Amino acid sequence: MTEHKSGWIRRTFAGLWRLLDSIRRLFFNLLFALLILGLAVAWWGSTPGKLKERTMLVINLAGPIVEQRAVTARAQALEQVRGGSGNADATQLRDVLRALELAAADPHITGALLLLDDFGGAGLPTLHEVAAAMQRLRASGKKITAWASHYDQRAYYLAAHADEVLMHPMGMVYLEGYGSLRNYYREAFDRLGVTAHVIRAGRFKNFAEGYVANAPSAETQAADKSLYDALWANYTGAVEAARKLPAGAIAQGIDKLPEALAAAGNDPARMALDAKLVDGLKTRDEVRALMIERGASEDSTKSAAKSFRQVDLAGLLARHKPKTSGDAIGIVVAEGSISDGQAPAGLIGGRSTAELIRQAREDDSIKAVVLRVRSPGGSAFGSELIRRELELTRAAGKPVVVSMGDVAASGGYWIATAADEVIADAATITGSIGVFAILPTAEGLMDKLSVRTGGYSTTWLAHVFDPRKPLDARFEALTQRGIDQTYERFKSLVAAARKTTPDKIDAVAQGRVWTGAQALGHGLVDRTGSFGDALASAARRAKLEPDARLAWIERPPGRLNRLLAMLGAQGLVAELQ
Repeated sequence: MTEHKSGWIRRTFAGLWRLLDSIRRLFFNLLFALLILGLAVAWWGSTPGKLKERTMLVINLAGPIVEQRAVTARAQALEQVRGGSGNADATQLRDVLRALELAAADPHITGALLLLDDFGGAGLPTLHEVAAAMQRLRASGKKITAWASHYDQRAYYLAAHADEVLMHPMGMVYLEGYGSLRNYYREAFDRLGVTAHVIRAGRFKNFAEGYVANAPSAETQAADKSLYDALWANYTGAVEAARKLPAGAIAQGIDKLPEALAAAGNDPARMALDAKLVDGLKTRDEVRALMIERGASEDSTKSAAKSFRQVDLAGLLARHKPKTSGDAIGIVVAEGSISDGQAPAGLIGGRSTAELIRQAREDDSIKAVVLRVRSPGGSAFGSELIRRELELTRAAGKPVVVSMGDVAASGGYWIATAADEVIADAATITGSIGVFAILPTAEGLMDKLSVRTGGYSTTWLAHVFDPRKPLDARFEALTQRGIDQTYERFKSLVAAARKTTPDKIDAVAQGRVWTGAQALGHGLVDRTGSFGDALASAARRAKLEPDARLAWIERPPGRLNRLLAMLGAQGLVAELQ
């Protein structure tokens, strides 16, 4: 009886096991089939057909505009699963510029709609690049309409360069100017018993000033005033010219804001219309109806509603595959803070970025290198690793041109010293030729807490970084020597690159930042210009055709990222619904 019962149990469990095994195999077979189907759809659908007549380019700038997207395909897929857009809330500058260039040349595209509700901003040099590309599209005879529910200062700069600026009737245009506020911790640190030992070379190298002072120094106030006044003059001059407003109209509008708002019945949208900052007040559905009227009506892909015939940035780029063979200009992006070793996209690693430059140098098809810099600096050693690779690239007979974006300061300027030519935007924040270090100690805090520290070490260097102990005067002197030596090397590199003397560089160094236009006046850059100007210079120096192939030298994605990119390669149309 017992043996019969145990046999029945064994047969039952065996049957359940076979059932589970069948379900497992069915699940993985279905998953494999879906994978093959997805790859097939991505493969056959990767080259969309030609655009129809009277198509509108929809430029939906989601998130900030960056030089290089830092988020992987895996993260984008996860964002899509969570219900997000999947674009990792960032738009690459190169994609915007390329799409506007393609739209200008495509006879099927009749105009563009610029949507700025989700725009996360960009520096003034980046805004200059996009606005110039918009002007080239307009010059081809195609109208650009900008719309947002409201405009902040950065979004409005782009909108102002459209043919038509529309806004929601409950919106507002918020222009505030430029400036910055810093916290100053000296008094708080004194109360806590904490000391921030700042060791620096350069009177204007003020990054750490907030830890040792209670208010801005005279040098900081002077540098900030010079910088922000120049940026604001650049901004207002460009917007007033684009909107055909009298010189000084924006500053006067801000000064008289309370009176202007009262005159508009306390309606910010009406005030913007009266000030000629916008051309019309329309809701989202009214803008869609306007686009249908100007373009072509077409069934929406997202609902049963009617929309207008349109293509987004990804859809347009997917129809124009870049060249993959022939002589090329290699482009390396140096974006973010600089560290010594390996760093992912969106950050600069001394070793990883140097490896990309070496890869470009050793590629026989690449005849010149453009380094696109958008960095506030970081490690001097990491910067030197990158500079050295650029120096070797020039020595190998390949021209090197540095194109400065929003910021190329401190280490971001250090790496530019190995270029044949340095081109900055007029509003690029650059310079900051100086060095500093912070060595915090908290011996006063230990005293306040009645905590005592003691022990043994074989040399006086063993505990110099321990914040529980006072800073050793010998180590402070050694650190100052190292900072001074690095500063002297920095000035010597700049002097050699700019064909002058370290003493003359010292006069415009001292850690001070300049706009690109100011840097040109001080001889720190060769000229002001755009990224396109840098490409043209590289092509000319390498004796390439102006439309030479562009090869972006970037770290290859992992296998999973490549697979996800294939499955999500087809861009979705960002319909105005």
